[in-house]
Order: sequence, then C-alpha cells, then structure tokens
Amino acid sequence: MSSSAPAKVPAPEQPGAGPTTLDRFFRVSERGSTLSREVRGGLATFFAMAYIIVLNPIILGSAKDMYGHQLDNGQLVTATALTAALTTLLMGVIGNVPIALAAGLGVNSVVALQLAPRMSWPDAMGMVVLAGFVVMLLVATGLRERVMNAVPYGLRKAISIGIGLFIMLIGLVDAGFVSRIPDVARTTVPLQLGGDGHLNGWPVLVFVLGVLLTMALIVRKVSGAILISIVAMTVVAMVIDAVAEVPSWGLTTPEWPGNPVASPDFGLVGQVSLFGGFEKVGVLTGVLFVFTVLLSCFFDAMGTIMGVSDEAKLTDGEGQMPGINKVLFVDGLAVAAGGASSSSATTAFVESTAGVGEGARTGLANVVTGSLFAVALFLTPVATMVPSQAATPALVAVGFLILAGSVKEIDWADYTIAIPAFVTMLMMPFTYSITNGIGMGFITFVVLRLAAGRGREVPSAMYAVAAVFAFYYLMPALGLT
Repeated sequence: MSSSAPAKVPAPEQPGAGPTTLDRFFRVSERGSTLSREVRGGLATFFAMAYIIVLNPIILGSAKDMYGHQLDNGQLVTATALTAALTTLLMGVIGNVPIALAAGLGVNSVVALQLAPRMSWPDAMGMVVLAGFVVMLLVATGLRERVMNAVPYGLRKAISIGIGLFIMLIGLVDAGFVSRIPDVARTTVPLQLGGDGHLNGWPVLVFVLGVLLTMALIVRKVSGAILISIVAMTVVAMVIDAVAEVPSWGLTTPEWPGNPVASPDFGLVGQVSLFGGFEKVGVLTGVLFVFTVLLSCFFDAMGTIMGVSDEAKLTDGEGQMPGINKVLFVDGLAVAAGGASSSSATTAFVESTAGVGEGARTGLANVVTGSLFAVALFLTPVATMVPSQAATPALVAVGFLILAGSVKEIDWADYTIAIPAFVTMLMMPFTYSITNGIGMGFITFVVLRLAAGRGREVPSAMYAVAAVFAFYYLMPALGLT
C-alpha cells in the first residue's frame, strides 16, 4: 500500500506512421500513446516507487518471529525486487495497463508485527499465499466486486487511513523519533519523544531532515520525491558517519560497499508453510489473520486500480474498465507471489500515476518498470547500506498522502459511518494492530446501524464478519485461548 501525488497527463501526441508489432500487441497507438511515452512513463513509475526496495526489507527485517528469527536484509532486497519485477511484467503483458506492483506498505506491517510474533516466518508467509489464493478465487467466481460492495465506502476509506496512521507511527518508532517508555517508569504514558524525552543524536537529525525534505518535494510536486529524499539523506548519513562519532545507526550503518554489484541471494524464495500457522494460533485466529491480509490487499488494490485506470482514461462512460478481471486476477496472483518469495503481499502501487502523468497508457510502460526492478536485483549491496533514518521518512510521507487522499471521502455527517470510521482509523495505531482496527470498526458499524433502526441497510456479509470478530474478542473470556 502506497500513495503519491498524481501528475498532469500531457495532451496526446500524433501517432507514428505505421504501427509496429510492439505497438499492435500493447495497442499503443490505439490508446493515443507512443512508444517513447510508454518508456518515459515506465521510467517515471520506477523512480517514484523504487524506495520500496529499501523500505520493505527494513520493515520486515526489524521484526522477529516466535522463535526469535529475523529475515536477512540482503535476501529481502532480492525477494522484494524479484517479485516486483515479475508481477509488474505480468500485469503489463496480461492486463495491458500501466499499473506497477510491489510489496504493499501496511500489509508488510501486518506480517511483521501481527503474524510473525505468533508463528514462524514460513508460517506467516504461508498465510499471505493463502490470502492471494482467496483473492484469485473471488475474482474467478465474480465475488470480488460483491465482497467489495458489502463493506461501506466510508469504512473502506477508514481502513486505508488507519493503515496510513499505523505505518506513520512505525516510521517514527523505527527512526527513534519516539520510543516506548519502560515499564519501570510506572507511567500510563506509552511513548516519549526520542529515547529520553528529547531529540538527541545524529541519526534522529537525519530522520527529521528527511521528513522535511520529503514533504517539501511533495509540495513542489517533484516526481519521485520519496526516492530522491531517501538517496539524499543516505548521502548525508554517510557524510555524518565519516566525520562524526555516531554510537549506533541501528540496523544499518551507512557505509559505501566495497563492491556495489553482487549476485542476488534467493534464499528466502519458496520458504513457505501454507498451514503451519494454524497449528500455532488455532483455526479461528488463523482465519482472521488471513482475512486481515486479504482486506489490506483487497481494498487498497481495488481503489488503486480504478484510480490509476481512470487517470489513464482507460475506463468507459460508466466508470468501468474493460478487461478488469484480468487485472484483478494478476493482482491476486501478486499477493500469493509476494508470500511465496517472503517479501510479503505484493499489490498495485498508486505511484503508477507518475508514469500515467508522463503519458503511459498501456502495459508497455510496465515492461520498462519491471525490467528496471530486475536490474535492481544485482544492486543489493547499495540497497542494504541505507539506514532506517533515511528510509523511514517515506512512511511518514505515505501516511500523510493516504490520509489526505481518503479522509474527505468519508461522510462525517452520518454518525453511523463516521463513528465506526473514527474507531477503525484510530484503533490501528493505538493498539498497534490492523486487525483490531478493522474488527472494532466493523462491530461498531453493525451496532450503530441497529441502534439507529437501519439494520436492514447492513449487508448480511457485514453481520457475519462482525460476529466472527466479536467471537474472536470474547475468546479469552470464554476460556478458548
């Protein structure tokens, strides 16, 4: 899950003299584009979303499973780049749309902070694969759109906002900008500024400068703002590390590798246990975990796909995109592929609007973007030198962009929607759990609609899901945990 400010779409150029095989296959001229525009669009999209190669390993690599195991950072870079390359290429060739895919922000937090601590990494990734299978099944049976319609629009937006606030908090914590107050302090206040109530040290300064730079670039509508900020602050961190005494940068010290090019390490690919997680947490909790991953991918991808396709003028007069089932099926396949590679669920990136802004209208742009991700496979040493303080400003920026793009879409005048939306978006960061945010929001929605005498307006699927979540929360009281 990610966000970016859309760029202006240029006026169509005149098509060339005669269509080539490439032109005919991707229907480039038919859609009012040119080969050069598709190439430029593919480049723009890559540079707008390439930060995920750095950010995803930091989020997943900082977590431990129930056995205390951590994923290797270099292997995570390989898995992230590999899956982004393959799924983006598939979306281009099969779906023929300029929508690139990579590990989703928000979903990786679910895997790292909710699934992994309760099971092994292969178990957690197995649940991601199962979520992908469910998405593909929903597409194949035509149920994806029906499930989408069961959740009120305002709640769908609240889920996105809650995830945005959650990943922003993760960025603040991982950078050391805020920290947990130890239990020995005997205070009800959970967090404090910095490590001791103050902002101290060079790494925190790098983070603060990174946030300001990222936001400034976004305000200036600079394409690839997040990636530019990560690169710039990594250089600043390298200079600081070379001339100043820095006790610790945390996970990664910003030092230029002796050899920036290396063979990719595919050690995490295929390390999956499909049903092992159910043995660790039980069937009900396991189903809820899969359901949480499914929802995180499901709604974010649907909104992104429709938003980017509308921006690229690929929808008809009724707002429908011809051939959308192919696009949705590849998206489901990408979720499963992300779990199979241990890079977490892969989903559509709204940064694709950067390529659309350069004129991309077809899957040929995706071929360019996917090829660049493939090249990145051999630059793992460069990606693994980026400290978290240079990368985590992206989480703050993405959190803001998600909030800015979604909060106005909620009907705040209808309290039966506004209150559940409020509960959903706040419970995610406050309980450090996306599952809790979704569950409490759904239950609140059903209860308030019944209280308002509007129970008939609640889809039966919402009653069923709310009942499952209610039972989940009552399990400890019933002695079932």
